[in-house]
Amino acid sequence: MIRLIPAATIIEAAGNMPKLIEEFVGQVNSQTSDLSIARMTSPSGWIEPGQTPEFDEYTIVLKGLLRVTTRDGVVDVRAGQAIISPRGEWVQYSTPGPDGAEYLAVCRPAFSPERVRRDPA
Repeated sequence: MIRLIPAATIIEAAGNMPKLIEEFVGQVNSQTSDLSIARMTSPSGWIEPGQTPEFDEYTIVLKGLLRVTTRDGVVDVRAGQAIISPRGEWVQYSTPGPDGAEYLAVCRPAFSPERVRRDPA
């Protein structure tokens, strides 16, 4: 059955400052557990704790710069580019550029606090 998603649900974000997460498809907004799709808007200087998620994450940067730090190095992903972060690999996201970033994140299976496996504080 086709389902219209009339609006996103705002999800609380982890990190050193506020970041807007608008979940369109996922466990909260559409009760979908196999995939999530969210638009992220994060300010300049935002950084989240490292994590070793139990999902693959596909990210498309719409505006600004998203920095992806892994155990192997750092990848700067700019507007018009995408990155794939495979499940089970340690990763940390940040937006160090002057304008922050806006990006789409697709997680498979869907993002959940239990699956993200953030580093201890």
